[in-house]
Amino acid sequence: MNISVLKETHPGETRVPLVPATAEKLVKLGATVLVETGLGESCRLGDEAYAKVGAVLEGSRTALLEKADIVLRLRKPLLEEIPAMRRGTIHVSYLDPFNELELVESLTQAGISAISLEMIPRSTIAQKMDVLSSQANLAGYVSVLLGASELQKIFPMMTTPAGTIKPAKVFIIGVGVAGLQAIATAKRLGARVDAFDTRPVVEEQVKSLGAKFVKIDLGETGQTKDGYATQLTPEQMELQKQGMAKACAKADLVITTAQLFGRKAPRIVDKAMVAQMQPGSVIVDMAVETGGNVEGSVLDSTVEVDGVKIIGLGNLPGKVAQTASEMYSANLGNFITHFWNKEDKLFQLKLDDDIIKGALITHDGALFSEMYKSIMKK
Repeated sequence: MNISVLKETHPGETRVPLVPATAEKLVKLGATVLVETGLGESCRLGDEAYAKVGAVLEGSRTALLEKADIVLRLRKPLLEEIPAMRRGTIHVSYLDPFNELELVESLTQAGISAISLEMIPRSTIAQKMDVLSSQANLAGYVSVLLGASELQKIFPMMTTPAGTIKPAKVFIIGVGVAGLQAIATAKRLGARVDAFDTRPVVEEQVKSLGAKFVKIDLGETGQTKDGYATQLTPEQMELQKQGMAKACAKADLVITTAQLFGRKAPRIVDKAMVAQMQPGSVIVDMAVETGGNVEGSVLDSTVEVDGVKIIGLGNLPGKVAQTASEMYSANLGNFITHFWNKEDKLFQLKLDDDIIKGALITHDGALFSEMYKSIMKK
């Protein structure tokens, strides 16, 4: 079975979808692993490293697509590449299916079995292939480093001959995977950390990391079965803004991580809240790629508003591309291995499996995922 792995062409993308260690794992399963020449160069992984573990180098992207039974990549495919794939080819990558409707339609018409890694359910058995969590973990880490690099003061408390320097105050909004890692990183650097989330169930996790959980009475809130926060009512949003405005005004660094699955990120920090912050403060908007949590944030830019720097850089995991590539590649390898028939040396697309039910967007010329179809109807 041919597994083709394509080099990333998205501007600024430094991550690699498959590292040699995972390529070797797939070769040992009995797969023929075809990799595009120069696949790993952005992470200083030479072609010889892939050839050494049994992968076959191929210079033509078209040939890779034509030969593939399975295509592995990181970013979504280009529309012009889809016709090169044979009907029935299994394509595995991020797809952003809620925003890429033309792409989903093209994959459907071409008869491609397109797996969207964002849609893998958050279950115990799927944890080893959860690319969202692995990459969000790194993004949370990077967000703190970015904020610290722009903040003109140090994080830890220091006792010096000149006196005692107070620790920086960090306020983190949203306590998912990224938020928890941001808390842990800021604490390791010596900051005083406060955090808020609409889900009261995460309070103990915040406290376990040594941070303070900011309580704002919003009435009834909750989370989805996959652990995402449910959308707030307009009244709850206003109460949240009032409570968060006080915490933001006291903070040196604010990091926002709030995301809504399948929807645009909520706008939770407005210009009035920014105006109340101290000059020299910094905000990192981790949701800028999905619309942004912060009014005034600009994708892939750092702007200054009322003396406050707002960082809106996308692809934060790409700032630590080597580690991000290793984690993404491991997730991909675990996904393939989980559905691999060792006896027949084939990948089995088990349509009745819960993971496939959630992540398979298109199959056999039609939309497949019931979750995707139900969300798109709303």
